[in-house]
Amino acid sequence: QVQLVESGGGLVQAGGSLRLSCVASGLPFSRYAMGWFRQAPGKEREFVAAISWNSPRSAYSDAVKGRFTISRDNAKNTVYLQMNSLKPDDSAIYYCAANQTPSNYYRSYDYWGQGTQVTVSS
Repeated sequence: QVQLVESGGGLVQAGGSLRLSCVASGLPFSRYAMGWFRQAPGKEREFVAAISWNSPRSAYSDAVKGRFTISRDNAKNTVYLQMNSLKPDDSAIYYCAANQTPSNYYRSYDYWGQGTQVTVSS
């Protein structure tokens, strides 16, 4: 059974930082691309960042480029999202997802975590 478990969310002031983690089990993690998505109340789920499984290549949405960094540690079956210079607009539930190929389209992903709440106060 595949499980993705996010952690690291919380409440932070604007300009602050958080690091999200997502631990995967039940799948060959080093063979899967990983993505981070977010969803705010009343809005659609949106792409944040993705990382490929080999010679990791990464991609970011324009909204977070230059502020967020996605990385992975295949030995720990973990993908990270370092979020700096946070803004109130970054407030959302953040989800990690796994897919065999990297994509910025959420319906492409096979597996999802339960999400972790990030709230940025102004």
